[in-house]
Amino acid sequence: MLRIENISKTFNPGTVNAKQALNNFSLHVREEDFITIVGANGAGKSTLFNAVSGRFITDSGRIFLKNKDITLMPEHHRSRYIGRLFQDPMLGSAPGMTIEDNLALAAGHGGWLSRISRQDKELFRERLSLLRMGLEDRMHQPVGLLSGGQRQALTLMMATINKPDILLLDEHTAALDPATAEKVLELTSSIVSDKHITCLMITHNMQSALELGNRTIMMDNGRVIYDVCGEERNRLTVSDLLERFKEGAGKALDTDRILLST
Repeated sequence: MLRIENISKTFNPGTVNAKQALNNFSLHVREEDFITIVGANGAGKSTLFNAVSGRFITDSGRIFLKNKDITLMPEHHRSRYIGRLFQDPMLGSAPGMTIEDNLALAAGHGGWLSRISRQDKELFRERLSLLRMGLEDRMHQPVGLLSGGQRQALTLMMATINKPDILLLDEHTAALDPATAEKVLELTSSIVSDKHITCLMITHNMQSALELGNRTIMMDNGRVIYDVCGEERNRLTVSDLLERFKEGAGKALDTDRILLST
């Protein structure tokens, strides 16, 4: 599905501010993998997502999606195949447009100046009802009036209304209150499972990293230091995960922004 081969990225090379964000990074993501990714600030997690989504071209290495080399493919072309959610709920949707128009654009069926078919309207209402946030009765309301949790749930629906080849979730619940974050995570798990979506999710919640998906990787200094799945992962506790990080990185995980329990 997604094959990343020895990619590296250094920002501000040749200066005193040079920072190697990805260090000969490799990862093979299988079809329908749901991988949770954990690591301290500066580990390279978001940089990895930027490399995959095409925000920049890596210094070296290659990236393949469904056996197609996308290493040099522009970001706007990759967006046809890659869905992404960010930590900031304000990103990923157009605040001045209605819920209905945002969904129409995401579905590729018009929006704003185009006529939305009755069939699409019914589909949007049906999908919105699954969010259980009452948005199906507010389809003509501007997205900018929604709460952070509602916008993030809507953005998740927009990113998956047409099944992406891969979905990248960059701490998409970190800015939400605990109750709303839990609801969005439940929705995420349901959509990914029901649509059989291949997914990578960065999280700062160690418990979620073990409970969600089928595989967990830990990153440090732009590389993978631990990759676990199956029965071994099922037996792990948060304490075990912290110990694995210490063994792989040679230091304890900085837990300033890490949640050790739900």
